[in-house]
Amino acid sequence: MAVTDVIGGSGRRGSGGSWRNWAGNVTARPVRTVAPASAEELAAAVRTAAADGLTVKAAGTGHSFTPAAATDGLLIRPERLTGIRRIDRAAGTVTVAAGTPLKVLNRTLSAHGLSLANMGDIMEQTVSGAISTGTHGTGRDSASIAAQITALELVTADGSVLRCSAEENPEVFAGARLGLGALGVVSELTFAVEPEFLLTAREEPMSFDEVTGRFDELAAENEHFEFYWFPHTGNCNTKRNNRSQGPAAPPGRVSGWIEDELLSNGVFQVACAVGRAVPAAIPGIAKISSRALSARTYTDIPYKVFTSPRRVRFVEMEYALPRAAAIEALGELKALVERSDFKVSFPVEVRTAPADDIALSTASGRETVYIAVHMYRGTPFRAYFGATERIMAAHEGRPHWGKLHTRDAGYLAEVYPRFGEFTALRNRLDPERRFANGYLRQVLGD
Repeated sequence: MAVTDVIGGSGRRGSGGSWRNWAGNVTARPVRTVAPASAEELAAAVRTAAADGLTVKAAGTGHSFTPAAATDGLLIRPERLTGIRRIDRAAGTVTVAAGTPLKVLNRTLSAHGLSLANMGDIMEQTVSGAISTGTHGTGRDSASIAAQITALELVTADGSVLRCSAEENPEVFAGARLGLGALGVVSELTFAVEPEFLLTAREEPMSFDEVTGRFDELAAENEHFEFYWFPHTGNCNTKRNNRSQGPAAPPGRVSGWIEDELLSNGVFQVACAVGRAVPAAIPGIAKISSRALSARTYTDIPYKVFTSPRRVRFVEMEYALPRAAAIEALGELKALVERSDFKVSFPVEVRTAPADDIALSTASGRETVYIAVHMYRGTPFRAYFGATERIMAAHEGRPHWGKLHTRDAGYLAEVYPRFGEFTALRNRLDPERRFANGYLRQVLGD
C-alpha cells in the first residue's frame, strides 16, 4: 500500500511508495500520496497537483481488477475521509464520507435500524469506489448501488467543491453517480435508505438445464435471484432472496461456518490451489464442489444475506447483457468450455438488474443480466477471458468498469446510448485531463 505522510490533521505531501490492488494484478508508483480528512484538504491537494503538473487519481481498497485507480501522479488515499456525516430519518437518507468502507456503512445503518435496499455480494470496498465502478447486486426492481444515491459532493479539476443532486447541478449529478473518477474526486455521498427489513434466503442446487429453462420465471418471482454454474458440470447453485415478515432465523453458528467459511473459502482455496498445480484435476474437483453445498434456508438482516466473505483471491471479467440475450450467451459459454481445453475452477455467476437512467451504468436504459467469469489468482486466464469476451461482445455486452476487459471507447460508444453525453461532461469539467490515466484513455478516449 502507498505510504502516506499525514501530520496535524492535514493531508500533507507524502512519498509515493507503491500501490497494489486486491488481486495483485495492478501496481502503480505515484509521485506522492496524500490522505485528506475533509473536502477542503482534498481540494487543496488537487490544486497543488495541478500547479505541479500532476495527474490525480483516488484509490479505495483496490477491489477493481482494472487499473482504474492507477496513477504516476498524485494518489488520493481514503483512510481519513471516512465516517457517517448525518442520518435524516424524515428524508430517508444517510450522508457518508467517500472513503467509508461499505461494511462500516452497513453496520452503522443496522445499528440505527436502517438499510440500503440492495447491495453487492462483498462489502470491503469504499462507498465511492463502489459507485464509481458500478458495483451492483442482483435484483428484479433494484440493483446498482449508484442508483441509490440522492446527492454527492465532487471536487473538480480546478479545486472547486460541487454539491450535486437532481435539483443542484443536475447534469453533473447525472454523470458523477457513476463517473469512473473521470469527472473529479468524490468527497461525500448521500444514499436513500429505508427501515431495516428481513430477507429470507433460499439456496438450492439445480441443474443447468432447469435453471436456464426457468430463468424468466425465477427472476420474475423473486426480488433477488442469482445462480452459479460450475464449469465442466451440468450443476448450478441458486439463491433466492425475498423480504420476510420474520422471525429472524440466521444460519446456525456451526452450519453457517461450515458453508460460508470451511466450504466456500477454506476447502475451495485448497481445491483451487490443487487445480492450479494439476489443471487436469479441475473437472473432477468441479464435480465434487458442485455437489458440496446443500440446500438451506435462513432469514436475517439485509447485509448478512446479500454479502458473503470472499477470501479466495481471483481475477474476474463480468459483462452486462440485454436480458433477452443472456441465456443464449450463457449456453454459448458452456459449449465453449466443453469443446475447449480450458480448465475452469471457479463457478460462473449470473445476476439480474432493472434498467436505470445513469449514463455509464451497465444497466443504463435496458433490462440486464450479468455473467461473470473468474479464475484463481496465478492461473492463466487470458485465453478463457478472451474467448468469453468475444461471446459477450457479439451480444452487445457492456463490461463491468472494474473488471477485466479489452473494450475501447469506439466499442463502448456503440453500446452506451448516452456515452457522448458523459464524454461532453468530462470535456467541460476536466478539459486538461487532470484525472486521466491509461485506463480512462482506453475506455473514454482522449
